[in-house]
Amino acid sequence: MERNNRTLLVVLIAAVVVAAVFASFGLPLFANPTATITLPTPAPSETPGDGEDAQSGVTRVEVAPNTVQSVIAALSRLESYSRTVTVTMEGAELTARVWVDGDWTRTDLTIPQRPTAHTIVGEDTVWRWYDGDSQAVSWSAREGSADVEGQHIPTYEDVLALDKRSITAAGYETKNDFDCVFAEVSVPELGQTERYWVSADNGLLVAAETVVGEDVVYSMTAAAPEFPVPASASFALPDGTVLHAVGGE
Repeated sequence: MERNNRTLLVVLIAAVVVAAVFASFGLPLFANPTATITLPTPAPSETPGDGEDAQSGVTRVEVAPNTVQSVIAALSRLESYSRTVTVTMEGAELTARVWVDGDWTRTDLTIPQRPTAHTIVGEDTVWRWYDGDSQAVSWSAREGSADVEGQHIPTYEDVLALDKRSITAAGYETKNDFDCVFAEVSVPELGQTERYWVSADNGLLVAAETVVGEDVVYSMTAAAPEFPVPASASFALPDGTVLHAVGGE
């Protein structure tokens, strides 16, 4: 009798174990699948954006004069692209076609009533020549000014190099249909205000202006970039020397 009771107890325990295993692993096979979504946890310094950003779950980092440079430095940037940049200063309009491929940049600047200026920058060297030249002149980029292209086209690096104490305003703005990180700089010794707009999407400077009083004395605007750089883009000197092959190392 005792042996029969022990056998029955073992059978009951086995049945309970089988039922537990089936409940844990078997039922999900027959139940409707449930999607699992893991949402990122914003850092303390981050706040949800308004409107579409809030609805889509996108988190925007808070921007203030003392943090705008860090935000711009953290933006993701295109490695290979081309675009057209327009500069207006002293009543003249300059148009530049710019190609960037990795660490190499070529700029062809059209200047009213002057030959087109061609500039290639790479490997810490600047090469410059004009239409009709058979040779290019070169110098170390480290020895030149911050504007190594010599064409008054600022970049996001110029914003990063600003004295943080001179930044008087910052935030998010829409400029020329681009969603941008905005920074305003006061230059009291020159009596002017500088404004910069960096695309939050591609990290490139898309607009800049300098204002004296109520007059805009300098402006720069950039068209939407095309990417990557087409294989036909040339990083060659007028004598035929190829400095860089698009897409190469």
